[in-house]
Amino acid sequence: MPSDEQLMRDALRLARRARGETSPNPLVGAVLAKRGNIIGRGWHRRAGLPHAEVEVIADAKRKGNPTKGATLYVTLEPCSTSGRTPPCTHSIIRAGISRVVVAATDPNPEHAGRAFRWLKRKDIAVEHGLLAEQAAEINVAFNHWITAGLPFVTVKAAMTLDGKIATASGESKWITGPEARREGMKLRHEADAIIVGVNTILADNPSLTLRDVRRPKAEWRGPALRRIVLDPRARTPLGSWVLGDEFAEQTTVVVSRDAPSGRLAKLKQRCRVITCPLSKRGFNLKSLLRKLGRQDCTHLLVEGGGETNAAFIEAGLASRVAFFYAPKILGGRDARTAVAGEGLPLANGLQLEKIRWRNLGPDLMLTARVADAQP
Repeated sequence: MPSDEQLMRDALRLARRARGETSPNPLVGAVLAKRGNIIGRGWHRRAGLPHAEVEVIADAKRKGNPTKGATLYVTLEPCSTSGRTPPCTHSIIRAGISRVVVAATDPNPEHAGRAFRWLKRKDIAVEHGLLAEQAAEINVAFNHWITAGLPFVTVKAAMTLDGKIATASGESKWITGPEARREGMKLRHEADAIIVGVNTILADNPSLTLRDVRRPKAEWRGPALRRIVLDPRARTPLGSWVLGDEFAEQTTVVVSRDAPSGRLAKLKQRCRVITCPLSKRGFNLKSLLRKLGRQDCTHLLVEGGGETNAAFIEAGLASRVAFFYAPKILGGRDARTAVAGEGLPLANGLQLEKIRWRNLGPDLMLTARVADAQP
């Protein structure tokens, strides 16, 4: 007979199936068991579709399995308010489920614990906290967005062992191998938006699209990846990929109030343009993040170059880093580095925690959380 922990791990595995598709909703998986047997499985596929609790009950019924008296294992506290879909607590009660085991509590302080109280009033046994840390980790971006009102920010860079992302002349294709580049695409898939500086557009003319990632069928796919260009003076070429390809409607150019009106008028014919105030060292990035947060951007992937990466790090807005290292050394005092900017004092250097290393072919991938990252 599987244990509660084994059944919750199965629910977590199901939740991960929808990575990159559910925003602005969280990842949630559920398992329904009765007398030690799994009678249903389900997960939330994308925003607007049924939640995991509804899916697992429907799965059990499709298989002819009665749900009365069953135990529900779910990775996140069931919703108790109406949104795009009715409250899941109602479905649980109607299904006759007698016990609910929850991993993580709702991160919204206004909703946390409400479902537990509601279910207990209906004489349903409720337990929570089983594998809570693992459940919180798969929704780290969503939880940050809910509590801070800002997107979770991942700073990503591919570099040589001596920290170079390009030669002095700008040559950069390719520093890392295909395995590392595929992993970089997975990071894009898990983000709501990707952001670069205009210098990257001018130097590389990147497409900033999602490629080589396996996705579910069309009706289960989440929002398209948004592309954001930091461009104070509206210098983005009208012939660049981000303005001229089939995904141009997903491009946003961020400009300052000083951007030339003629350039702005032309940009607005190609893409979305928003204005952001400037600070001493460029854009007021926290103001920009607030705007993006209000637009349901839960996870922002920063792909530089070095000045843009540094801007987020120096502003204290980076939540995580994902650095890819190729077994190469370029050198060169004028070669471009992964993190440029003004630099931080040694005492204030970015401290990392939860560090993980992975081998990707000949390359290495480091992921780490920023210690004490502030909202």
